[in-house]
Amino acid sequence: MSELKEGQQAPEFTETDQDGNTITLSQFKGQKVVLYFYPKDDTPGCTAEACDFRDNYAGLKAKGIVVLGVSVDDEKSHQKFAAKHSLPFTLLADTNKAIVTAYGVWGEKNMYGKKYMGTNRTTFLINEEGVISHIIKKVDTKNSAVQVLELLEK
Repeated sequence: MSELKEGQQAPEFTETDQDGNTITLSQFKGQKVVLYFYPKDDTPGCTAEACDFRDNYAGLKAKGIVVLGVSVDDEKSHQKFAAKHSLPFTLLADTNKAIVTAYGVWGEKNMYGKKYMGTNRTTFLINEEGVISHIIKKVDTKNSAVQVLELLEK
């Protein structure tokens, strides 16, 4: 699949959340959506990012923004992660890698000289019409919500 660009329609998806509920992108039509992709539950960078969204959740929600986190971890892993860190937003269990593939964030990574496949940390801002308004590839895990808010205020 070719790389997604700002101004394109966001790919539709249907996936289960940490509680087994079926979630689709289209159910949020008319709302702004922060769709953030992260590599793994309960790792340092992913925890910092999730906790920053948690700490700024009231402000995001007040602006009508829905936050959806996506990783390839399963529902049980997401439940533990959400409970441990009191995450008030939805985590999607993309175990079949359909969403990470559709959004082009599944790819080769390199750690300590070892190559492997994984999720590239990326945040997509999707407007009320389901169009990608911004793509953040250089995510600041400790200030991810601020990055989102700054872009939305421009």
